[in-house]
Amino acid sequence: MELLPAILLCIAALIIGAVISGYIMFKRGIDHRKKIAEAQIGSAEQEAERIVDEARKKAESLKKEKLIEAKDEIYKNRMETERELKERRSEISRQERRIQQKEETLDRKLDSVDKKEENVQHKLKQADEKLQEAERIKSSQLDMLEKISQLTMEQAKEYLLKTLEDDLIHEKAIKVTSYEQQAKDECEAKARQLISLAIARCAADQVSESAVSVVPLPNDEMKGRIIGREGRNIRALEQLTGVDLIIDDTPEAITLSCFDPVRREVARIALEKLIQDGRIHPARIEEMVDKARREVEQVIKSEGERAVLEANIHGLNHELIKLIGRLHYRTSYRQNVLNHSIEVAHLAGMMASELGVDPTIARRAGLLHDIGKALSHEIEGSHVQIGVDVCKKYKESNDIIHAIEAHHGDVEVHSVIAALVQAADAISAARPAARSENFENYIKRLEKLEEICSSYEGVEKSFAIQAGREVRIMVAPEKINDERMVLVAREIAKKIEDEMDYPGQIKVNIIRESRAIEYAK
Repeated sequence: MELLPAILLCIAALIIGAVISGYIMFKRGIDHRKKIAEAQIGSAEQEAERIVDEARKKAESLKKEKLIEAKDEIYKNRMETERELKERRSEISRQERRIQQKEETLDRKLDSVDKKEENVQHKLKQADEKLQEAERIKSSQLDMLEKISQLTMEQAKEYLLKTLEDDLIHEKAIKVTSYEQQAKDECEAKARQLISLAIARCAADQVSESAVSVVPLPNDEMKGRIIGREGRNIRALEQLTGVDLIIDDTPEAITLSCFDPVRREVARIALEKLIQDGRIHPARIEEMVDKARREVEQVIKSEGERAVLEANIHGLNHELIKLIGRLHYRTSYRQNVLNHSIEVAHLAGMMASELGVDPTIARRAGLLHDIGKALSHEIEGSHVQIGVDVCKKYKESNDIIHAIEAHHGDVEVHSVIAALVQAADAISAARPAARSENFENYIKRLEKLEEICSSYEGVEKSFAIQAGREVRIMVAPEKINDERMVLVAREIAKKIEDEMDYPGQIKVNIIRESRAIEYAK
C-alpha cells in the first residue's frame, strides 16, 4: 500500500519534468525564430530604403527632363503663335488697305451716279415736254384727218378691221379652193378604181327589225278557243310551229313572235286557216300547220324562180333558188331582202356594163350576196360567212364567192365585181325610202336640216330636196360674197355632221345671185 503512492509520486514527478523540459525547448525555439525574423526585417528595411532612394533619384532626373521638354515646347508654341500673329496682322493691314481703296472707288462712283441721275431727270423732263408736244401734234393731226376723211376714230377702226377681215376671208377662201383643187387633181388619176369604194361608204341608219306578226280575230271569244282547254291548243300550235303566241289585252288580235320569219309566216297562215275553219283542236292544228308549211314552201320556190328570172340569171342550183326564195320572208332593217338582192343585181349589172365588165357575173353576185341571211337563223355565224360556205357547197365561181365575202368589207376587195357589188349594196340600202322610216321622223329630219342651214347669218332661204340628200341654200349677196360662200358651205356641212343622224351623205348647195332690175317707161 505504501508502494502505490510512491509510484504515483514518481509518475507525477516524471510528467512535471517532461512538461518543464518541453517548455524550456519551446521557449528556446521561439527565441531563435525571433532572432531570425528580426534579422530578416532589418535587411528588408535596408532594401526598401535603397529602392526608395533609387526611385527618388529617377523621379528627380525624369522631372528635370520633362521640365526641359516642356520649356522647349512652350518656346516652340510661342514662336509659332508670334509668327501667325505677325501674318494675321499683315493680312489685316492688306485688307484694310483694299477696303479703303474700295471705299474711295465707291465714293467716286456715287458722285458719278448722282451726276447721271441729274442728267436723267433733266432728260425725262425734256422727254415729257416733247411727249406733250407730240400728243398735241397727234391730236391736231387726228382732228385734221377726221375733217379730211369725215370719219371718227371709232369709225376708222371699224373700217380698218372690216377691211382686214375681208382680206383674211378672201385669203382663206383662196387657200381652201386651192387645196380642194389640189385634192381633185391628185384623186382624178385614181377615180375609176376608187369610185365604187367611195359609193360603198354610204351607210344607212339602223332601225329595229320586225320580229312579230299580228293576226286579227273576228271577236275576243276566239282567244279562248285558240288557248283551248288547259292551254292544249296553244301549246300544240307553239310546238308545231316554234312560234310564241302572245295573247294579251289587245282587242281582237293575237301577236306571233319569232326570230325566223318563215316559221312566223307558217304559223300566221295556219292560224288564219283555223280561225276561218272554226274547228280548233290539236289534230286539226297539226293538219293546218302541214298545209301552211307546204303553201309557204311553194311561195318560196315561186319567189326564188321569179327573182332568178327577173335578174336574168341561168344555171343556178335548185337549192340556191329555194334559199333565194326564203329571202322573201326576210327583212333587214325593214327592207325586204329579196327585193334588195334583186335591186343590187340590177345596179351591179348596170355599173358593170358601164365599166366594160361582164354584167352577167355582176348580176349573179349581186343576187347571191345576201344568200346567207336565208340561213342565219339556223346556222351560227355571220350571213357573209354562211353565204360563202353555201356558194362553195354549190360550186359557184371564185369571183362570186369573193364578191359575197367582201361586200361588207370583211376582206379586202380584189376584183371589180366585188367592188361593184359592195357599191350596189350600199346604194340599194341607203337610197331614199329603201329602209322604212317613220313619216314623222322623216319630216322632222328635213325640218332640222333646214333649221340648221337657216341659222347662219346671211342665209335667206333653205330647201331640203332629194329626200333630204341635198339642201339648197339661198344667201343674200350683199352679206355673203363669193369667197365667204366656200367657208359657209364648210361650216354648215360640219354642223350637219355634228348634230344630225342621216343615211348616206347630204349635198350642201349654196346659191348666190345678184339681180339688177330697171323699168323702161
